[in-house]
Amino acid sequence: MAEQAKYVADFLKQHDRDRYLSTLILNDPQRDAVQALYAFNADVAAIPLRVSEPGPGEIRLQWWKDTLEGAGHGDVNQNPIAAAFLEAVQNYSLPTGPLVRLIAARRFDLYQDPMPDMETFEGYAGETSSVLYQFAAMILDGGKPLENGDAAGHLGVAHALIGHLRSLGYNAARGRIFLPWAIFEANGVSEQQLFSGQETDGVRKSAEMLRDIATDYLARASKDVAEVSRKVRPVFAMASILRAQLAILEKSKHEPLHTPKSLPDWQKILKLAF
Repeated sequence: MAEQAKYVADFLKQHDRDRYLSTLILNDPQRDAVQALYAFNADVAAIPLRVSEPGPGEIRLQWWKDTLEGAGHGDVNQNPIAAAFLEAVQNYSLPTGPLVRLIAARRFDLYQDPMPDMETFEGYAGETSSVLYQFAAMILDGGKPLENGDAAGHLGVAHALIGHLRSLGYNAARGRIFLPWAIFEANGVSEQQLFSGQETDGVRKSAEMLRDIATDYLARASKDVAEVSRKVRPVFAMASILRAQLAILEKSKHEPLHTPKSLPDWQKILKLAF
């Protein structure tokens, strides 16, 4: 079990460092369970980066769906992430429906279609990001459902917005648009401008509007988190890192397609702890 937990922690540290750091303020055994949840998400999120076409990605997503629904192919316990994740699901009575929807939502990542509008993005963020806050809070509270779901909902959307704003240039260079295309279109941005790295006034205005939306979601999340049980608040400490990342995006607003600098780990840990 100790080797399995270490494998999961190391995988998470490599593939989703911010979420890994956020688990360091948690206590055992909840920390291991939250790390297993986040590692499952990191593995699913990384699938599009490991495949050159959608087909193999669809197969891998289906493997995870089958694993959750008890129809895994082969001995899933040979996969330490799957074994630790299924143990967490069982120990904390995590409902599998939202996790299956998370997997389904990640199918979007396999294809070149742009994210159409803000409403669709909010739904995508809810199914791929907010659910992680919700279930991590359940783990910290012994499997009890989170009473104020808005805390997870609002912070999840903010998390997704800020993450995709930070990787806007990287994804555009790959021909991908994860942020609401309607906002770029309304500001006169063409796909060619975005894909070729042209930092036009329209691109800058679109990024500004999305930063404003992220700021609003963070503010709403802060009010919601103040109302949740102290027992589960450590799950939402990531908000402090997100605020800092949003501030960096604001400072680099004239170059929205350039990857912004990242805070060093020690600063992130300090923000998480206080």
